[in-house]
Amino acid sequence: MLCAHSFIKVAAVTDHDSVRGIKATVELASAYPDILIVPGVEISTELGDVLVLGTDELPPKPWTPESVVYYARGIGAVTVVAHPFREYGMGDLARNYKFDAVEVLNGNSSAKANSEAKALAKSMGLPGTAGSDAHQVSELFSVNAKIDCSLSVEGVLKAIKKGSVSAQVTKG
Repeated sequence: MLCAHSFIKVAAVTDHDSVRGIKATVELASAYPDILIVPGVEISTELGDVLVLGTDELPPKPWTPESVVYYARGIGAVTVVAHPFREYGMGDLARNYKFDAVEVLNGNSSAKANSEAKALAKSMGLPGTAGSDAHQVSELFSVNAKIDCSLSVEGVLKAIKKGSVSAQVTKG
């Protein structure tokens, strides 16, 4: 099922350790020229979850933060520390790796965890992204990232790497 929102026009598909749903979602959205699906995956490493935006393939195993970052860099994808101060987050250990961004606003994280994530991103000099972390349709669109870019996967990835992104709670 494809859900629409009045002003959110880009969605990243990042299932846990799977890329099975990406092609079908991209195909569904292709009927709507003003909607962009960014392919990706949420990889479970032994230290915490890492989002890889810009891929419809899984990185090779074993999944470590270093190997996931290396894979993403090799294909021009973006790595984001997912919900760093929540279950399956890597917290301050993220400082040891060369990620592109930190998820500073997660729809399923507490206000305290999101605040700690914002502080982490700032201290690392990285941009902050937002993700609803939706596991059900009702959880979609709770938060969003405002990104100033063209409506293309390459434009979105480039803007995140450049820091042209801001995380916000969705209103309206």
